[in-house]
Amino acid sequence: MIGGLGVAVMAFVFRVAPAEPPITVMLIILAVVTASATLQVAGGLDFLVQQAERLMRRHPQQITFLAPLSTFLLTMCVGTGHAVYSLLPVIADVSLKTKIRPERPMAMASVASQMGITASPAAAAVTTLLALTAKSGQPLSLWQILIVTIPAGLIGVLAAAFWSLRRGAELDQDPEYQARLLDPDFRASIEKSVTTLDKTLPAHAKPAVVLFFSGILLVVLLALFPHWLPLDGKGKPVPMTTAVQFVMLAFGAFILFLSNAKAAVIARSEVFTAGMIAVVSIFGIAWMSDTFVKANEAFLVDNIKVMVAYAPWTFALAMFAVSAFVKSQAATLTIMVPFGLALGLTPHQLLAIMPSCYAYFFFAFYPSDLAAINMDRSGTTRIGKYLLNHSFMMPGLIGVGVSTVAAYALTHFYF
Repeated sequence: MIGGLGVAVMAFVFRVAPAEPPITVMLIILAVVTASATLQVAGGLDFLVQQAERLMRRHPQQITFLAPLSTFLLTMCVGTGHAVYSLLPVIADVSLKTKIRPERPMAMASVASQMGITASPAAAAVTTLLALTAKSGQPLSLWQILIVTIPAGLIGVLAAAFWSLRRGAELDQDPEYQARLLDPDFRASIEKSVTTLDKTLPAHAKPAVVLFFSGILLVVLLALFPHWLPLDGKGKPVPMTTAVQFVMLAFGAFILFLSNAKAAVIARSEVFTAGMIAVVSIFGIAWMSDTFVKANEAFLVDNIKVMVAYAPWTFALAMFAVSAFVKSQAATLTIMVPFGLALGLTPHQLLAIMPSCYAYFFFAFYPSDLAAINMDRSGTTRIGKYLLNHSFMMPGLIGVGVSTVAAYALTHFYF
């Protein structure tokens, strides 16, 4: 809403012509989020969480690697990082049972769940880049995006997890943790077990997952084989951005028919609520920023274009800074991609720095970070005295930094 106020001020006070609102981006997010929320209500997310828990309990000593890989893959599969909330208590429980400092996998799991967004064909950030480059006349295909972001994201997660292996003191050598163990209530809370495996899922949970993944697969196949796309009234294939919308809505409807879920329950789900917040953020903030950039394009281009042309990677720093405050990867891309294109960056150069659109771990105020802190019964995952010395800083910087470098290298290798 503040973004809308900004557009109104620029239009009425400064007589600036408003830019076009990002309608296509918003509609794509709306379609994908609706399908994901229907999957959640049908029990599909719970089914995936249970599979991840089984894997971690089967190999508890590898929790520092398995926890972030599980949350990364969950996000990649369903397009949202909100599945992490159900896994965090399990990660803490497995860590404590194996005497591994919970901060190591907990912080990594939260960071990795957000890093997976740029690697998901169902994520708002990926479809945003798809829509914005299509609008620019230099479209990237979904396949081109994913062959860069999936391996780059995995490399970044593994690098940060490797660093996390030895972070902090072992629990038996941590004086603060040992002092807390003297409290019988604290000791009793540590000994409790937390699991999702005792939850009975509806019979349609697994088929709902199959349907959702079928929708994702169809979107990827349409990106790989554009001649499969239906034709419009002029005999040309419909835009991929339009195809994503009706395919995801269609498969969301299939899940709805299968599960007989109530629309009101879907609208109240965590995934739907978070998605609508993203839509409103993009509507206001991105519209305002696009209006500002277009009104001052000549000035901005004249003063920044030379630097960006000489060192395109510097634009990644700007994207990182915007993300730290906007706290949405889709909104960050909606703001920065048109600006980057105006500065002369190619879509492939923007793809190369795409992982840098995740920086909201920097202030550790994001819900998944706060959830990791609250669900770590040992108290090792925390925000430090000086605000920025928190558990997520180094995993985030290493993960995003390595992922961006890997994406940069992969883009130059492929294209």
